[in-house]
Amino acid sequence: MESESAFAEEGRRRAMSAFAVASPRLLSEAWGRFGDDADVTPVRGPEIGLVMLRGRIGGGGGPFNLGEASVTRATVRLSSGEVGHALVLGRDPQKARLAAMFDAAWQRPDWRERVEVEVVAPSLAAQEEADRKLAEETEATRVDFFTMVRGED
Repeated sequence: MESESAFAEEGRRRAMSAFAVASPRLLSEAWGRFGDDADVTPVRGPEIGLVMLRGRIGGGGGPFNLGEASVTRATVRLSSGEVGHALVLGRDPQKARLAAMFDAAWQRPDWRERVEVEVVAPSLAAQEEADRKLAEETEATRVDFFTMVRGED
């Protein structure tokens, strides 16, 4: 039973990550297919605030404050009782509210598969594609200093 709970927790964590990186348009269009907003009650927010970003030099050095980033959080409750939470980078109250709504919807066993197919999978695929493009652009500008010809030879 404990592994089942851990599996569900990991699945929800993956889904919440997908909601946070999803485009607001994807979330809005997908929620339009799920139903109207009438069965959603705001519990908290959306609220805009700041978080402190911390870093480490070399990955092992002492932590230091790098700077602040804007975040938006929201919590909602569906009429069926599920409570959804969201914390998204940036100042986008509507996206945070939609992400929280999808977190709550994902918790409903009868909606989970549909949320996975219509929101989680496309969002993660789009993120992977963006990461791949960035890696390609970065690789195209990489210089290998060991193979460069010296000017005096």
